[in-house]
Amino acid sequence: MKEKYYITTAIAYSSAVPHVGNVYEAILADAIARFKRLSGYDVFFQTGTDEHGQKIETKAQDNELTPKAYVDLISSEIKRIYDKVNISYDKFVRTTDDDHVKSVQAIFKKLYDQGDIYLGKYEGWYSVSDESFILEKDIVDGKAPSGDTPVWTSEDAYFLKLSKYQERLLKHIEEHPEFIEPESRRNEMIQNFLKEPLPDLSVSRTSFKWGIPVEFDEGHVVYVWIDALSNYITGLGYHPDLKEQPDLFNKYWPANVHLIGKDILRFHTIYWPIILMAIGVELPKQVFGHPWVLFNKNKMSKSTGNVMYTDDIVRYFGVDTLRYYVLHEIPYAQDGNITYELLIERNNTDLANTIGNLVNRTIGMVHKYRDGVVKKVILDEPFELSLQEKALAVLPEMNKYMDELKVSDALEEVVKLARFANKYIDVSEPWVLNKDENKQEILDHVLYQLLETIRYVGVLLQPFMPETASKILEQIGSEDTRFESLETFGQYEAQTLNKPYVLFERFDMNKKIEEILKDQA
Repeated sequence: MKEKYYITTAIAYSSAVPHVGNVYEAILADAIARFKRLSGYDVFFQTGTDEHGQKIETKAQDNELTPKAYVDLISSEIKRIYDKVNISYDKFVRTTDDDHVKSVQAIFKKLYDQGDIYLGKYEGWYSVSDESFILEKDIVDGKAPSGDTPVWTSEDAYFLKLSKYQERLLKHIEEHPEFIEPESRRNEMIQNFLKEPLPDLSVSRTSFKWGIPVEFDEGHVVYVWIDALSNYITGLGYHPDLKEQPDLFNKYWPANVHLIGKDILRFHTIYWPIILMAIGVELPKQVFGHPWVLFNKNKMSKSTGNVMYTDDIVRYFGVDTLRYYVLHEIPYAQDGNITYELLIERNNTDLANTIGNLVNRTIGMVHKYRDGVVKKVILDEPFELSLQEKALAVLPEMNKYMDELKVSDALEEVVKLARFANKYIDVSEPWVLNKDENKQEILDHVLYQLLETIRYVGVLLQPFMPETASKILEQIGSEDTRFESLETFGQYEAQTLNKPYVLFERFDMNKKIEEILKDQA
């Protein structure tokens, strides 16, 4: 029996096409899901779209569409973008799906019937842009933290009794420190929210219509917390009224990790666990609040226009340069920065000069010195650098990093192996060996060591850069893509290679920037 692994992203809000900062989360989750599959886990990876709310109702009106037609359009665009950057999701959930709607209505009714939800009146500041009520203390110069201007709202609403479960939640977090990661985010939730009495949470609205109707009270729609957050269990077929939950739910729940942006941590680590406690469902094992991708060191915001879109980056650089950049350059616990200049720099140094150069140079030497024929020759290492030793150590090291979701560190291990292999070429000097009749066997050994190391690089890059990985393995004629094939060095078979082709274009910084600016003018 394979060990199961259930990973989710936050579902993307269908008010507009996501910028690259939003898509980063899906790429990060995808790399983790792919790595776990290759490590032998039975993985279920769920993502999708959050499709209700006032902002969507307004956007649909502005575009002279019904809300449903509008979310169909945006949701299909989000799916297209995810498919374009090779997101290998197992389920794409939509909150307008019939089964989700029915389950959410039943969850709401269950909470009401057992006294966890009551009817009251909401009065306070509300941000339409954030789809969130804003506390007085968080309003600075008339603005919400996001920069939106909140409006005073007064309406009837149902409330969820958070205080009833507060102590139990705090105890759970203290007994399971891994529940909220990184640690800085856990401390933030405890100090800023759970050490103070939690106010009850508004979970229905009457000021707009585009939402899941509350069945027993016409005019109310279920507000985002119970609607969107429930996707993690409704996507697995959960429904509170079933005597037996479906196999999918029984198999994969609780989630191993909810991967979310740090800005929605409170909803996932306070509201969501309390909803689950109230309906008697086990809590997820971990909520990981990843950092933001900044554009030119500022938070990306569609309203201010300082955004980069996935389609543009892919058009200028290709899918895997984008995937590499966001996976390698966004740190584990701090915000990361992206600009076109930084993309060019990283593409040239790590991808073209290190990985691309290693593959091209090695295959080129096999053609130059051996007419494309690789012999399987393994000698006692004649040089002070051992590729075998280095290659064998990489996957165990990556496993440690991936267990802690330190994806950037894990990917860096592969790049370090490619750098080391390039250094091995410089030290072994195949061009010198080729001229010495007595050193032909050493040359065969060097070429074989390099190709076997390239096989490791190809196999290990699969979770992060699937297209590149498959091109590398295809160029060296290696079909075994399993992690298990890396347990023994020397699995690469003797064969005749085709001519190499360039994996990554090396860009001239000024020319490329000029081309991008011209395209965007």
